[in-house]
Amino acid sequence: MSDAIAPTTPRRSNGVLAAFSSVCLPLAAFGVALPVTLPEFYATHVGLELGVVAAVFMAVRLIDITFDPFIGWAMDRTRTRFGRYRPWMVASTPILMLAAFMMFVVVQPGAGPVYLFAWLLVLYLGFSIGTLGQLGWASVLAPEYDQRSRVYGWWQVFNIIGVILILILPTVVIQTGLGDYADGVRIMGWAILIALPVTIALALFVVPEPVNAGAAPHGGPRAYLDLFKRPAVRKLLLADVVLGVAPGITGSLLFFFFGQIKGYGHTEASLFMLLYFVAGLVGAPFWAWLATRIGKDRALAVASLVFAVFYVGATLVPGGSFALTAVAMFIAGLPYAAGLFLLRAMMADVGDEVRLETGVDRTGLMFSILSATTKVGHVVALIPYLILQGVGFQAVPPAGGNSGSSLLVLQILFIALPGLLLASAALLLKNYPLTPARHDEIRRELEARDGTAA
Repeated sequence: MSDAIAPTTPRRSNGVLAAFSSVCLPLAAFGVALPVTLPEFYATHVGLELGVVAAVFMAVRLIDITFDPFIGWAMDRTRTRFGRYRPWMVASTPILMLAAFMMFVVVQPGAGPVYLFAWLLVLYLGFSIGTLGQLGWASVLAPEYDQRSRVYGWWQVFNIIGVILILILPTVVIQTGLGDYADGVRIMGWAILIALPVTIALALFVVPEPVNAGAAPHGGPRAYLDLFKRPAVRKLLLADVVLGVAPGITGSLLFFFFGQIKGYGHTEASLFMLLYFVAGLVGAPFWAWLATRIGKDRALAVASLVFAVFYVGATLVPGGSFALTAVAMFIAGLPYAAGLFLLRAMMADVGDEVRLETGVDRTGLMFSILSATTKVGHVVALIPYLILQGVGFQAVPPAGGNSGSSLLVLQILFIALPGLLLASAALLLKNYPLTPARHDEIRRELEARDGTAA
């Protein structure tokens, strides 16, 4: 059953946070499969034209962005004896399992674009429900300023573990002789199918869900638009866009850059990407710790500037030395996780402020806005493809004859643009209004009011 919020919420144990964050393993697998694995799989194994695959994924992504506000609104209106967010996590499970089975396991060569569109839409619907439900649940699990950083830090660590595991799975299948790449993708689907119900059941039975006091949401679309009037919300959304576009560009151009500019093969570039994510896992606890010392906004600003410097430095390492480049990419990835979990912890803090001022809990709606901007960032990150096509760049082997000017544009897009975007996040967060001291005041006022109401 749900647990009402006490004036002082106990510090959650590492075991509880690990059980809660275990759900990130299958959700993160979906998160990396959607932009990285599935497009290539449907273009090469299933046999759809690359342009058709790109068009279907873009169309579904744009439709998916419209899902989030409605899902967030519905979550905020949910009242059950089991909590507000846990029923939505349960609801997402069969949707995601069915989509994974159809998208990864049983799809056969020759499946058409309608098949891809329909099941991709189902997958995105379940993914939006699952991720928004988990983020909302995290926001009430530890309402205190510093403990919230800790919760989302655990959340991000398990996200990165999920990404690493799913990235190496097809390679393991091939290297161990279990099958080819297509078999690896199918086994990836089975791994998700098994992990989803197991991890969600673990979280449901081990992790409590406190319930915030507050009136039922009201105001309709007007309430949605009113959130954008808040300076803290605008700063977080803008920071989320630039911090989403920058690594999105890195991911979309990584193989082109390391192949055409540095002379590395696909396998070597994949290892660089893996080291980059592993470094994000290693660095996450430090950024969570720093947030408790100087505040989330300042910690994120520092992380963004460090990220920009490390990233640009890594891309300028000369090609020809795998070890040196590997070390540089590992260092560049150390600040990677900071924006992903600190922005969500900060949005949860703003949700407390909204609840104090309005008496209404709009946490689900607020996370849906943040989710939408993240997805917009992923779409914008595809624009460099259009720019490269405009300057005549071709996805050919390194000796295939791309012009010097097109290779220069590739370097500008891969090095300078992400570096500038990362650094701009620090500027966007300047004068962020919701300081640790202000949030402590908000929590005291909420506890006093909720205690009086009780």
